[in-house]
Amino acid sequence: MNQMQETSYKEKKQIAIVTGASSGIGLEISRQIVSLGYSVFGFGRDFTKTSYSSPQFHPISMDLTNIHELQEKIKELKREYRIFILVNNAGIGYFGLHEELNPLKIHEMVTLNVEVPFVLTQLLLRDLKREAGFLFNISSITAKKNNPHGCAYGATKAALTSFSSSLFEEARKYGVTVTAVHPDMTKSNFYRNADFKESEETDCHILAEEVADFVSLTLKLRSGLCLSDVTIQPQKHRLAKRIL
Repeated sequence: MNQMQETSYKEKKQIAIVTGASSGIGLEISRQIVSLGYSVFGFGRDFTKTSYSSPQFHPISMDLTNIHELQEKIKELKREYRIFILVNNAGIGYFGLHEELNPLKIHEMVTLNVEVPFVLTQLLLRDLKREAGFLFNISSITAKKNNPHGCAYGATKAALTSFSSSLFEEARKYGVTVTAVHPDMTKSNFYRNADFKESEETDCHILAEEVADFVSLTLKLRSGLCLSDVTIQPQKHRLAKRIL
């Protein structure tokens, strides 16, 4: 890259990319990154019910599992902006006895929870190295324990956590902060496909904005200090029955 190209590159604005940004944890992370002064390009399937709006929040409606379309959109953003923050948050969970799942549900979980963050990271890692930027993989407490009635989901999150750990070692010398975030039961619509949900008792669940707090905290740490692995849990463990 010659000097003129370098000057042009530095004139580009730093941005954040957040997947699963239409609701829940992804939306709260987007809010907090915007509050820190960054523009956020939020990827999600449907933003029609998203009440949040800001001149710095740019919703992109698309099916992330369409890898070709995802690649083209990332190329488009890279031409206009410098990618400083990537948050791999989009995910889906199906729960129950493993034999009661069907191949389409298993495929959807593996694609969205594992393949999409792997691909996005590959597409943007050189950019993050150049910016000494931040990569957040929103995993799950299930990555760290046995998960009867959620074997496949827990395995996809364990894969994401393993990926984060190895990538941190690979990219840390380039100044990239890689953080795996492991939320426990979070008050959101994530468990819409399950026959259980978070308990309404405040000491039995965490809030989406509380997960976002740890992303914000990591972004505020002094240069040279990393928060590479975060587990966020309520004081008590209690579920509630969902009537499907």
